[in-house]
Amino acid sequence: MKKRILAYLAAVDVLLANPPEGTDWKREKEKHLIQIGFFMHERQVHLLVTLTFALLTVGCMLYAVAAPSLGMLLLIAAFLCLLVPYILHYYLLENGVQKMYAQYDRMLELEEKL
Repeated sequence: MKKRILAYLAAVDVLLANPPEGTDWKREKEKHLIQIGFFMHERQVHLLVTLTFALLTVGCMLYAVAAPSLGMLLLIAAFLCLLVPYILHYYLLENGVQKMYAQYDRMLELEEKL
């Protein structure tokens, strides 16, 4: 997913920087809105997964304070190993969708100039 969103953002940036003559902005906006929808759905799913892992991690930490054990510390380490990449991926999705909103606004500006 990371490659896909970065490639898509780069392709739209190229289109916006040097739009070909006769670009159908209405069609480009429709395609862009579809991609925004896909990435927003992905972002929502990853938010739920990230929150779940964060809550499980905090719960295990609280339990480890009350009843420390090696098994609980290993579980916390496993949750943290999963939580960090989930947070980084969610960060990418969130910022990517925000950038897509700005790209859409730029498409509106270019369409109005025609």
